[in-house]
Amino acid sequence: MAAAAALLLIQPTSTATKLYFFSQNPSPILYRYNPKPFFKTSISCSLHRQRRRPEYVPSHIADPNYVRIFDTTLRDGEQSPGATLTSKEKLDIARQLVKLGVDIIEAGFPAASKDDFEAVKTIAKEVGNSIDEDGYVPVICGLSRCNERDIKTAWEAVKYAKRPRVHTFIATSGIHMEYKLRKTKQEVIEIARSMVKFARSLGCQDVEFSPEDAGRSDREFLYEILGEVIKAGATTLNIPDTVGITVPSEFGQLIADIKANTPGIENVIISTHCQNDLGLSTANTIAGAVAGARQMEVTINGIGERAGNASLEEVVMAFKCRGEHVLGGLYTGINTRHIVMASKMVEEYTGLHVQPHKAIVGANAFAHESGIHQDGMLKHKGTYEIISPDDIGLERSNEAGIVLGKLSLCSIEMGVLKYSGRHALKDQLKELGYEVDDEQLGNIFWRFKAVAETKKISVELSFEASNKVMPDKFCLRVTDADLIALVSDEVFQPEVIWKLLDLQVTCGTLGLSTATVKLIGADGQKHVACAVGTGPVDSAYKAVDLIVKEPATLLEYSMNAVTEGIDAIATTRVLIRGDNNPTLTHAVTGEMVQRTFSGTGAGMDIVVSSVKAYIGALNKMLGLKDNLPTKPSMERTTVSS
Repeated sequence: MAAAAALLLIQPTSTATKLYFFSQNPSPILYRYNPKPFFKTSISCSLHRQRRRPEYVPSHIADPNYVRIFDTTLRDGEQSPGATLTSKEKLDIARQLVKLGVDIIEAGFPAASKDDFEAVKTIAKEVGNSIDEDGYVPVICGLSRCNERDIKTAWEAVKYAKRPRVHTFIATSGIHMEYKLRKTKQEVIEIARSMVKFARSLGCQDVEFSPEDAGRSDREFLYEILGEVIKAGATTLNIPDTVGITVPSEFGQLIADIKANTPGIENVIISTHCQNDLGLSTANTIAGAVAGARQMEVTINGIGERAGNASLEEVVMAFKCRGEHVLGGLYTGINTRHIVMASKMVEEYTGLHVQPHKAIVGANAFAHESGIHQDGMLKHKGTYEIISPDDIGLERSNEAGIVLGKLSLCSIEMGVLKYSGRHALKDQLKELGYEVDDEQLGNIFWRFKAVAETKKISVELSFEASNKVMPDKFCLRVTDADLIALVSDEVFQPEVIWKLLDLQVTCGTLGLSTATVKLIGADGQKHVACAVGTGPVDSAYKAVDLIVKEPATLLEYSMNAVTEGIDAIATTRVLIRGDNNPTLTHAVTGEMVQRTFSGTGAGMDIVVSSVKAYIGALNKMLGLKDNLPTKPSMERTTVSS
């Protein structure tokens, strides 16, 4: 049998199912033991029983069925093109990860730049010390390459957390050692061993080590280097499929082999980090868990370099749905009702839209349009839904799940617009998972009323055009999606450097498109500029450029309607690159790249929405630029593991 191939045999008995993998080694390796018959399944995920999270010990988990969730959205996820996050945004996401209940937050790569260092340090201080009534507090982790400068910087950033961790890595595959590192196996082993020791010598009691590109590394070499870092004091061994090349049977076998052949492996936690280049990251992650790994490295919405990472929501819900019955009882400590909010926050902050058919959090995940499906849903929701929307924090107003989120917060009575007060709006936002302060609520309420007024006019014009009489009472259709768009536009925005006050455009077939823009700066001064362009958006952007005076290239522009209908709110996303931005050095390839910045805007006027998105991207770029060091030695570096 070829070395890369593996044969999966399922041996059912009256009480158990055993899965074995056979390779060139004639002795079968036990891959998973399932204490319940594989054909026994639950109707829905809601039947999964909740268990208490074991007390945190770096190198040991008291309950062998508990799986730690290591979120790397703020590190690996931010390396997605255009997903640049400000320090404030990182802190907001970290707080949302605490609501989710993730065990470890990889807050960033502190040695990359001063801004990254300060962001990780702030998260360590503020998030890493927020202990709940059950004693839960997340581990705050900082990534570093295997050199003393990186490790010391990472420790200086995370040491303020109650549970700090340093995560260091070095490549172990033949192709990486020969062409990237230009080092021998023994040199790589010595570097790994000495750097783990160095991290422990600084006072860090929780050290994670990753052999980069483990999926393509020689097995015997892996066993050797992992055994050495265990001796040096590593508490977690992360096994990355860095290029996403393995399939579940291979990756599961890799974890099983490491568990069976690495000296001292019983004294550490095995972790997985699966990239999604072949669309197998979630499957590989689960395969690693059933083979013995007890830490899963994931990101919200599966964002990350290239095709991304294993998705937190997919992995967690797979354990919740199937862990009890087919995965040997594996479970996590995640509060899944915060998944939707976390997904939306990451989507808005990074500007990376979730595709409609994305599992768990996609717009179509709980939509049922087929007549057969709708009929089944009306009879029993379990016919076509294995997950209840409530389980992930998505409220459903229609019991059949056919239409989501129709609200009646406003109506027209005898020609007069009536709408619910701030309290009702705040309650509805809370139901959607949004906690807003009084100032934010006031701004959202003002915009909500403006949307209601516009929808009222649209409805009246529609009745007038059809020569129909409007009823004495008519409920206006304001959806959850409308509210979410307004909240996103109000709350999920970068720190304000420039803010749009007024905008007026003239366009059409009779003359050149002209835009007049009024902005207010951080100093409170108002600025007005007028420009001519090929269209209303182009002319408005040129007017903004005249005021901001920061050269930028527009790379992407996209717009979507939040809901159906002519009166729908539009959301716009733009991606820009600053012409004067410092270049970034990619730690893996050594390539010099320029950073990109995304911005989003929402409104019923598409030009206003577009300008807000552009200003948001500029604010993010300017905010980061102000915090970037000027010395070339502190250029930002990105990494991949």
